[in-house]
Amino acid sequence: MLERIKELDTNLFIYLNGLGSETYDKFWLIITSQLNWTPFFLLLFYLIYKKVGGKQTLYIVLFIAVLLTFTDQVTNLFKYSFQRPRPCNNPEISSIIRIVQVRTSYSFFSGHAANTMAVATFLFLILRRYFKYLGFLFLWPLIFAYSRIYLGLHYPGDILTGYFFGALFGSLLYLVYRRLKPLYFPDSI
Repeated sequence: MLERIKELDTNLFIYLNGLGSETYDKFWLIITSQLNWTPFFLLLFYLIYKKVGGKQTLYIVLFIAVLLTFTDQVTNLFKYSFQRPRPCNNPEISSIIRIVQVRTSYSFFSGHAANTMAVATFLFLILRRYFKYLGFLFLWPLIFAYSRIYLGLHYPGDILTGYFFGALFGSLLYLVYRRLKPLYFPDSI
């Protein structure tokens, strides 16, 4: 059963990775760089600041830092436990896939997917009452994580598992945030 899942995962990766072309490689390299998302993050923090104020924004940023640290460490624990090679390092498929970027670390599961989904879930749960179309926030982890498949760095299963853990951790930390918030901001609703 596990071998069949891995085979389906590999086949789906080969298909999705094969949709790319050299024309778009630079675009996806820009997308996958976390630094290039800085304007998006600044916009998010500005919107948060406008809705909840400076102190609560700092409180949210603290929770996001904890969330990213925790998610990143769990991701690394899984990567070094499973030691699944990245597609770009898989000799069985490396000759038939598009390799745009190479990393030597392990593949399972995607830290990019886990981190972005964790933060998106956490922020969505906090801000959904303030913004009508906040669901668009989830485009960020989708686009960001697809870049990892496009570049040859992750299988779709790595991405989906990262999404699952990210959504789980983001939701759990939101529950902690909600429980602790009245202690620090008793006047907030």
